Amino acid sequence: MTQWVGWLRRLPQEPCALVSVLAAEGSAPRGAGTRMLVTAEGQQGTIGGGQLEFRAVEQSRAILDHPRGTWRVQDYPLGPMLGQCCGGRVRILVEHVDPAALDWLHDAELGRMLETVLEEGGVTRRVFERETATRQSARGERPGVGTRMVEPVGERPRPVYLFGAGHVGQAIARHMTGLPLQLAWFDTRPELEAIDGVTVVREEDIAHCIEEAPADAAVVILTHDHPLDYHLTLAALGRDPLAFVGLIGSSTKIARFKSRLKADGISEDALSRLTTPIGVPGVRGKEPDVIAIAVLAQLLQLRGQ
Repeated sequence: MTQWVGWLRRLPQEPCALVSVLAAEGSAPRGAGTRMLVTAEGQQGTIGGGQLEFRAVEQSRAILDHPRGTWRVQDYPLGPMLGQCCGGRVRILVEHVDPAALDWLHDAELGRMLETVLEEGGVTRRVFERETATRQSARGERPGVGTRMVEPVGERPRPVYLFGAGHVGQAIARHMTGLPLQLAWFDTRPELEAIDGVTVVREEDIAHCIEEAPADAAVVILTHDHPLDYHLTLAALGRDPLAFVGLIGSSTKIARFKSRLKADGISEDALSRLTTPIGVPGVRGKEPDVIAIAVLAQLLQLRGQ
């Protein structure tokens, strides 16, 4: 995640645009904080490739015809654009880089926080020692003049593919704000689509979301339906290894699932990668917020892995 800072420190002589992913939800190619630098003839980095990146590069080269400091915020619904069955949305910031506004680079170090403010005629940034990160949404009104965003410098958030938007799922999403985690949140119930960040996917398509998850993703399964939980667990253990596969459930549910998984061809090695029950051992309580904090603490233990 500091790579883009290096690009700006070695800024080409030619005009260039910086593309920043402000927010992503659902099955998005890359998470918030991902960036790429675009010139008239080339680029450094990627925000995920395919049509999304093609459109972003197109927007970047168009903005180079405008004064330095010019910026635009653009939303991309990935289902209609790319035909991804898991849907997803990405909100990006495209800016014509102004070399005169890069003094903040002297203070950009790992462990610090970066403030970005969208202003008339340009984007201003500065670095803080300590501050809580702000979570952006890929839905609703686009950020405009005066919008202030804060993010960590130098750490790529771990993608968390959360399946289930019930009480525990909502508590996990609520407590994730400010943590180095990037939420991709799914449910099959249409009535939950109004919850900010939730992507509603048809039950027959939802396992494809796991297939599209990057290898460093953590998958957390806690839907309202045991057969759906099993379907997702089978998909998560049947693909290339993920950083984490967690399943909520009682000892009876877990025993039945493991027996069925073996019968369905899941190896002992793959089964050993299943974390169930989820949450840091020793934390007692069935309240959604208690479970959520125990699960998030467990995911934070993955840092550096």
